[in-house]
Amino acid sequence: MARNDWFQRRAVGALARHAATARAPATVFAYSYAAREIMRFARAQGWRTVLGQIDPGPPEERSVARLYRGDASQSARWQPAPPEYWASWVEECRLADAVVVNSRWSKDALAEEGVAAGKIHVVPLAFEPPLNAKEFTRTYPDAFTPARPLRVLFLGQVTLRKGMGPVLDAIRLLAGDPVEFWFVGPLQINVPDDLHASARVHWTGAVSRGETARYFRDADVFLFPTFSDGFGLTQLEAQAWKLPIIASRFCGDVVTDGVNGLLLDDVSAADIVSAVRRVSREPESLRAMTASSGVGQQFTLN
Repeated sequence: MARNDWFQRRAVGALARHAATARAPATVFAYSYAAREIMRFARAQGWRTVLGQIDPGPPEERSVARLYRGDASQSARWQPAPPEYWASWVEECRLADAVVVNSRWSKDALAEEGVAAGKIHVVPLAFEPPLNAKEFTRTYPDAFTPARPLRVLFLGQVTLRKGMGPVLDAIRLLAGDPVEFWFVGPLQINVPDDLHASARVHWTGAVSRGETARYFRDADVFLFPTFSDGFGLTQLEAQAWKLPIIASRFCGDVVTDGVNGLLLDDVSAADIVSAVRRVSREPESLRAMTASSGVGQQFTLN
């Protein structure tokens, strides 16, 4: 909050210098949680204001709170934002002439909080695939075996909000299946000892953005079982490498169920196990999905 306040003071100073010489009304775009003072200044000038909402807001926090309340082993790793954080955000939404979100999930969450649906606009993230991804051809074995298991990749913050609770349970339920899990990203959970030591589970930790390509390239399926995400850019990164995705429905609309991946009906261990077993036992389904994978036109800069 202190950093956001600092930024707003700097931004308002720059806007004041612009206002001193401006000959026409401006439109000011500012990101959520660092926008209130910027928008107050802009509205005082008679300018149009657009809020870029970076996440689903309070409904996401309530969802995360339930996850940590239900897991005593992880609860010390999270605390809610203070009330003044959300009070400032409510004022931002009131001052905004338009609110831009990245997904229908975020739009519904904001509408649930009382933001007028008519001023919420869905603009998905844009992603330009790297050239080497465009030329990449993905192949699968005829069958997954202990010697060549299905490689399930999770890449991002390893946290309860991203579905790690059900994922850890799913790994145990899949103990007899030819499946291994790769976790790439900063650990924000306490990893149980049995899974930390398991040869079927690889904990890589944080890597640079330049290193992520090899994980997308070498995996067989991308797992994105988030409980709430404004969008989830890693979905587009995976699709750029023609990597099928197993995703929840609480994020940006990238996966078409059965076409370029699978959608989970529920973020639960049972549903994750069912999806992973389906693709591990039917490599031909992965071949069909990878043939339909790629970054759609709706996600390009054009």
